[in-house]
Formats: sequence, C-alpha cells, structure tokens
Amino acid sequence: MPRDRQARFDPQLIAKYQRRFPGFDDKIISMYARGMSTREIVGHLRELYGIDVSPDLISAVTNAVLEEVSAWQARPLEAIYPLVFFDALRVKIRDEGMVRNKAVHIALGVRADGTKEILGLWLEQNEGAKFWLRVMNELKNRGVEDLLIAVVDGLKGFPEAITAVFPQATVQTCIVHLLRHSLDFVSWKDRKPVAAALKGIYRAVDATAGEAALAAFEESFWGQKYPAIGQSWRRAWSEVVPFYAFPGDVRRILYTTNAIEALNAKLRRAVRARGHFPSDEAATKLLFLVLNRSENQWIMPPREWSMAKSQFAVLFGERFTIAMA
Repeated sequence: MPRDRQARFDPQLIAKYQRRFPGFDDKIISMYARGMSTREIVGHLRELYGIDVSPDLISAVTNAVLEEVSAWQARPLEAIYPLVFFDALRVKIRDEGMVRNKAVHIALGVRADGTKEILGLWLEQNEGAKFWLRVMNELKNRGVEDLLIAVVDGLKGFPEAITAVFPQATVQTCIVHLLRHSLDFVSWKDRKPVAAALKGIYRAVDATAGEAALAAFEESFWGQKYPAIGQSWRRAWSEVVPFYAFPGDVRRILYTTNAIEALNAKLRRAVRARGHFPSDEAATKLLFLVLNRSENQWIMPPREWSMAKSQFAVLFGERFTIAMA
C-alpha cells in the first residue's frame, strides 16, 4: 500500500486490512474443483489478476475443505431411501512411494419426492464383504433405517453386506454395468449388433421370458461367438431377477442411470486432468468438490419419477408411504 498520510487511498483489488480480496478463496476452490493443479491455479491467477501467490497458499485454501468433508460425511441422512445407486471408479494415488489404484465408492440416494442426494464417498484399496458391511453400518448409524432398492455393480460380497444390515432391501444388479461388462468380451465392430441382441433379455415381460431370451441369445450366432456373455449373465442372474417384478417406469429408472453416469463422467474428467494424486486427502478434496458442485445443480427429479411413485406405493406399501410423510 503506498504512503497516504491523509488516508485517502482505497485499494480496489484487496481492501484495507484484508489478506485476500472477497471471494478469492471461492475462486481458488472453484478452479481446483475443475481439475486444475495448484501450480496451474498460480499461473492462472497471475494471468488473470496480475498477482503472485505461492502454491502453499493454494494448498492452505483447499485444505480448509477437509473439515467440511468430515462434517458432510458424518451428517444425518433420511430414514428411508426408495432407491440407492452404489458405484465406484478407480483413481491413482501415491501411497508409500508408489502410485496405486484405489477405488472411490459413491452412494447416490433418491428420496421419496424424486430428488437426489449423495450419501457419501469412501476411498478403499481393497474391497470385500468387511468393507461393504462397514459402509452399510455407517449409513445405518447416520439415520438410514430402510433401503427399498439397492442397485449395485455386481461386486462380490456386496449383496450379502446390504441384506445383513437392511434385510428387507431388494438388491438389483445394475443393468448398465452388466451390459458394459458383456461388451468387454466383444470386438469393436460387433458391439452394436450384440448390444441390440441383448435388449431382448432385459426388456422381457417377466423373469421366465427373460430367462428364455437369455437361452435364445446363448444359442444364437452372437451367443456362440461370445459364450462368456451368457456365462456372465448366468452368474448374476439371481440379482437380475428382481428387476422383472417392476413395471416399465421403474425399470427405466433402474437401467437408465443417467444421474450416476453423468456424475461419473464429471469425476473422470477431473481425475484425468490430475493424472494421479499425492495423497488420499488430495483425492478426497477434489472428489468432494466435484460432487458438491454436481449436487447443487440437481433441481428436478427424474422425468419418470412421477409415474414410478404410484408403482412404488403399490409394490412396497407402508415402507414407501412412510417415506412420503
């Protein structure tokens, strides 16, 4: 600040007695949430405002988010969620001098009015029944009493962990993940016709018709060329069958998981820009900020939810109507 004995000078960028201009921290956090590294933020601030800040200052601002993450991860939840999607993606994190792949697990809940809420995120290198049981118990301790439908991605031990804590929950394998896993066996030029051939299975009227469609696919040209597809559907069939008890409006919500897929796309974009993270805390900070920004953009419930609500009321009775109260 220049000498001004009459106190007439009023700084325009940073006011008197302020360390940083108003909204400065928010701008740093916004850039960090978009996947920019601390040094990229330093360069951007230099170009945009003509000011020099140190990478340590950027880290200090973003580290303040960790307290918010802890409070968010421990906040109370709704008693009943008609629908919860559990999904995971892999991130690279430096751990003990080595870059390791760790799984970030996200729970996306749908309330009785159709609005969406991210229930939490968990970072874990090894997945198993004990880990999933810990996650379910954490949700229960935070106030969740019942899950009507839990949509999972077919991980081993997950259905058993869910039913151990929420015995009335219906566990459903995510059809999108099952289709994606099926197409992993298929060459690129054959993917479109194979995906079209698989539609007859998950669009069948009931479980009997679905199993007949699966048998027909296994005997077809594509089923004979890629026998691993039929085998993967057979292994997951016990978690596919509940899907057929639901009417078309509810099915569409279950296998057209636009919310979780759009969320994963944003997370992957941010993770790809960073390459790998120096620590678990750095990964948690970024993922929380991306999730928080995405959640603030969710205003309207799914288009099919208004019709699905009446179906849920019939299928689950008081378990759903209590959530509507």
